[in-house]
Amino acid sequence: MLFLVQHVHKHGRKGREDVKIIGIYSSLELAKEAVSRLQLAPGFRDSPSGFSIAEYEKNADHWVEGFATVD
Repeated sequence: MLFLVQHVHKHGRKGREDVKIIGIYSSLELAKEAVSRLQLAPGFRDSPSGFSIAEYEKNADHWVEGFATVD
């Protein structure tokens, strides 16, 4: 398993999101350490709840439904 750390910051009147991929880690512990390191960094400290850690299986498709673009 791999662990993806992301940060989402919502801004603007239309609820826009700014998504940042922080990194991909080989263990949950390393992913949590990355979040701890960045929580006090400029910008991130203003939105500390924006961090998420997701577990991913290696060598597997994770988005198989297709997509649609909405303007």
